[in-house]
Amino acid sequence: MKFVLGKIKLYFPLLKSLQTALLTITGIAGFMSARCPVIHWTTMIGLVASLILTISGSTVLNMWYDHDIDRVMDRTHHRPLAEGRIPLKNALIFGIVLSVLGVLLGLGLSPLYGTILFAGIFFDVVVYTFWLKRRTCWSIVWGGIAGGMPVLAARALGTGTVDFVGILLSLSVLFWIPTHMLTFSMRYARDYAAAKIPTFPSTYGDDITRKAIAASSIFASGLVTYAAILVEIREGFLHTLGVLSGGLMIFAFLVMIKPSSKLNFGLFKFASLYMLVAMLLLAI
Repeated sequence: MKFVLGKIKLYFPLLKSLQTALLTITGIAGFMSARCPVIHWTTMIGLVASLILTISGSTVLNMWYDHDIDRVMDRTHHRPLAEGRIPLKNALIFGIVLSVLGVLLGLGLSPLYGTILFAGIFFDVVVYTFWLKRRTCWSIVWGGIAGGMPVLAARALGTGTVDFVGILLSLSVLFWIPTHMLTFSMRYARDYAAAKIPTFPSTYGDDITRKAIAASSIFASGLVTYAAILVEIREGFLHTLGVLSGGLMIFAFLVMIKPSSKLNFGLFKFASLYMLVAMLLLAI
């Protein structure tokens, strides 16, 4: 028993639990926003399990491929693969198994749903991590596309098709992700420079990066609000979302008018909370 618990404790950081949980919640919100007349508990369990497996699997594969740059970054040098506490071969097998199981489970629920889940893994692992991350700062766009796949896939599972609302929700996540990634690239600029990873700040400067963060936050809130209106969420929930969207936009304008690292990090935290609450409101 101690051996099993020890292995779980060792491998668990590879899953990035907070990131996986947030993206899983976006998927649940996408599915629930379809307002299926009948939701079987088996479908919901399959949905959650397939999302966790595919998101975790792609995360493990990313960390497997990036173990070399993680070693030279202060923020990530303590990760299990960077420190050599987990053999690279084991991590690769672990990531592949999680991804395959997630996609197969998704295909069992719906061929369209499973295909979109696979597309998310492909964009995240192959296009973003393997191909573009070390070559261009614009790789974050493809990372954002991958991040929007869980909500798009789950919405498609609920409706049986890729509809306009699903695309709006997916785009909202795509525009939210730069708030996260660009903030980190500014906050840990020395780390990214040491790892020779091109970033927006190193390519275009901090001022343009802050404006990009603010603009993407505004777009994300607008897209979520529009989607909420289209799915006709309850009036009280819509008012709550409107207040939060207004707060996010004010925060974003402050960052553009009076840029500072403190305001920028505050916007990052508020945007993360906003996305979480917005998705919960859509799910309810």
